[in-house]
Amino acid sequence: MLDKLAEIRRKFQDLTDALADPETVAHPKRLAEIGKERMRLDSILRSGELYERLLRQRSEAEELLKDGKDKDLADLARADLEEAERALPAAEAEFRRLLLPEDERDHRDVIVEIRAGTGGEEASLFAADLYRMYVRYSESMGWKHQVLESNPTELGGFKEIIFGVAGEGAYRRLKFESGVHRVQRVPETEASGRIHTSAATVAILPEADEVEIKIDPSDLRIEVMRASGPGGQSVNTTDSAVRVTHVPTGLVVRCQDEKSQHKNKARALQILRARLYDRKVEEEEKKVAAERRSQVGSGDRSAKIRTYNFPQGRVTDHRIGLTLHKLDRILDGELDELVEALTRASQEEQLRSVAK
Repeated sequence: MLDKLAEIRRKFQDLTDALADPETVAHPKRLAEIGKERMRLDSILRSGELYERLLRQRSEAEELLKDGKDKDLADLARADLEEAERALPAAEAEFRRLLLPEDERDHRDVIVEIRAGTGGEEASLFAADLYRMYVRYSESMGWKHQVLESNPTELGGFKEIIFGVAGEGAYRRLKFESGVHRVQRVPETEASGRIHTSAATVAILPEADEVEIKIDPSDLRIEVMRASGPGGQSVNTTDSAVRVTHVPTGLVVRCQDEKSQHKNKARALQILRARLYDRKVEEEEKKVAAERRSQVGSGDRSAKIRTYNFPQGRVTDHRIGLTLHKLDRILDGELDELVEALTRASQEEQLRSVAK
């Protein structure tokens, strides 16, 4: 670990020198990239230097205790040794955590897809609750969001809603949300007061640009049609809805929320590109040994990850066994406690994998 610290020191100094280079200053984009990387290394460096300092403190105290000639010095050394040994485990754990390889997708914007599952209209209403939860959370983080496609129901739910979230760290904070979310509550339409269980599926897709995912126009089948369902004046009056089929994979994207056919096509291609990128990443991750794959962040969208129980006012994340009795606040967008617990659990799994 001390060798790693020395390597980080060298990289940090190289970046510091680069920031002062007129060649770098002349290219604002490169300047910003170097500044961002230097800031990331700075936190790792400070953690590593604390770890190094505590190791040195422990070593020096042990040497003084071996000498044992001066009682006052020995008392001071004993206190220093106790302090170092008390602080070292946490300092080492934090330094190891920061040394974990960063997921290059963490800084990307995302596309969030929410689909109603089992439960009929109640599942659609729950999908709308989840949409509102993520919108509130995005607003609290200072991120921007934009609906890309939706399929609303007459009662205010969604059979499906797809929206983009743009902001620093969007994927890092939302990536553990993929999977089946289950709700247990008494539906408003239930006269007998029985508790029903419904579900909705969430997919978090990191955005991909055109350079990463090149789509051959000859691989696309593009169809235009009239929009349908509850909507405004343009519904069923203009051929603005677009359905794009990626023939090689069979992926289909339909967009109709915009009045402009061109805008709907652009949104459909944006969603398609994210799905193709997600599929590419999934295929790459399948090559990773099963024991090194994180169960927290596996992204298996068929897995039940969380239950929202209204009668008990609780939310349980089944992956990490965490139950929080603050359902109303979580559905109002207060997701930080869940996000941070899932992030810690994922990092702990990574550390165990590295230690093997």
